[in-house]
Amino acid sequence: MSTKKIISITALVVISGLMLYGFVLINQIFSDNTKFSDKEVFVYVPTDANYDQVLSLVSPYVVNMDRFKMVAGKMSYPSNVKSGRFLLKNGMNSYELVKAMRSNVPVKLAFNNQERIENLAGRVGSQIEADSVSLLNSFKDSIFLKENGFNEENVMVMFIPNTYETYWNTSAVKFRDKMIKEYRNFWTKERVAKAKEQGLTTIEATILASIVHKESVKKDERPRIAGVYLNRLRLGMPLQADPTVIFAIKKEANDFDQIIKRVFYKDLTMSSPYNTYVNIGLPPGPIAMPDITALEAVLTPEKNDFIYFCASVDRFGYHEFAATLEEHNRNAKKYSDWITAQGVKR
Repeated sequence: MSTKKIISITALVVISGLMLYGFVLINQIFSDNTKFSDKEVFVYVPTDANYDQVLSLVSPYVVNMDRFKMVAGKMSYPSNVKSGRFLLKNGMNSYELVKAMRSNVPVKLAFNNQERIENLAGRVGSQIEADSVSLLNSFKDSIFLKENGFNEENVMVMFIPNTYETYWNTSAVKFRDKMIKEYRNFWTKERVAKAKEQGLTTIEATILASIVHKESVKKDERPRIAGVYLNRLRLGMPLQADPTVIFAIKKEANDFDQIIKRVFYKDLTMSSPYNTYVNIGLPPGPIAMPDITALEAVLTPEKNDFIYFCASVDRFGYHEFAATLEEHNRNAKKYSDWITAQGVKR
């Protein structure tokens, strides 16, 4: 056999081998390498995680880890691990899986109806990497509070209930700083001016809104309730808001899980800065996280002559309003008789 022929055969064998290797390689890279039944799953990679930790996190969702590691190596992923929340879709190949582990997917973080800053920290901590303790510490940091005009009693006014886009691996401090920015964006010059028209600072407006929020779930009634409370403030009357007494009872007992549907006369005399029956003016902090409608109700209240109101027995969820104490006493007795007949003791 001639040398030329030997060279040709050898070249053919090499080329065939390379083609076969290329086919196998392409097959390894671009064939399905997932083993979960759901359409998609999220993988959460902690801050400062290393490559071995990532392999442990993705292994429940990958059929062939050797194939995944081979592709990851070729894409220089082991030396460029990213922390965050990553979306894996059913049917992804190794190349797509590695690429997905480089694309941090934001979290739609939501919170509302929190009664205390501690509850808020727990709620947020369940949605991002930062835990409730680190979040609470960042909220109550003395330097941060002083720089922004807050204190530990009223700092929750900073949080405007909404849905926010953030990354799962956001630190406690970065989350807090994002929230103060959102707070400043919410309090536009127009809103600040509206609060001033009512004789309130932005913090006072939010504290009053928290009471309005707790008084009624009926959004169309909130401007009227806000008007009543503003009337009382202008007259120098106690707000006499039952939700503040309920908050005071829970705070004294350190039990915010208890359900209180009825306030008794003996409760109205309890010593607490949150008891607006014995203290003139607003409590030192919000008693809940008011939603936007409650805030807007305080900023644009109904102008009325009402001084009193109590729950209605004819229109559940709404209230009966009165301009005189005599009229209010009749409404209050009607409600008291009704609730007693229902057997509600607390």
